[in-house]
Amino acid sequence: DVQLVESGGGSVQAGGSLRLSCASSGNTYNLHCFGWFRQAPGKEREGVATIGGADPQSTKYADSVKERFTVSKDNAQNTVYLQMNSLKPEDTAMYYCAAGSSWSCTFKTAFNYWGQGTQVTVSS
Repeated sequence: DVQLVESGGGSVQAGGSLRLSCASSGNTYNLHCFGWFRQAPGKEREGVATIGGADPQSTKYADSVKERFTVSKDNAQNTVYLQMNSLKPEDTAMYYCAAGSSWSCTFKTAFNYWGQGTQVTVSS
């Protein structure tokens, strides 16, 4: 099985930065696609960024976070990061890490594993 543990959330003022981490453990050898998702109260979960697939370094971003967020992966540490800069109040949400074995890595990928989430709160 696979375990995903997110960390790095917190409270910041608008314009600030946070870096989220997602540490994976267990049978990670078959994980090819990682994603970050978020869900704000009263809203549906939305994709934020993905990394991986047939091209391990391929990344995709939601339009709302392009040029502000960067997803990266450290294979040696089995950790995926989400660097979030120029944060806005509308970025406030619970952020979840997800992982899957699919070679097609998009927000619609069937992710097999999910973390418990880390809260990000941005005040104006």
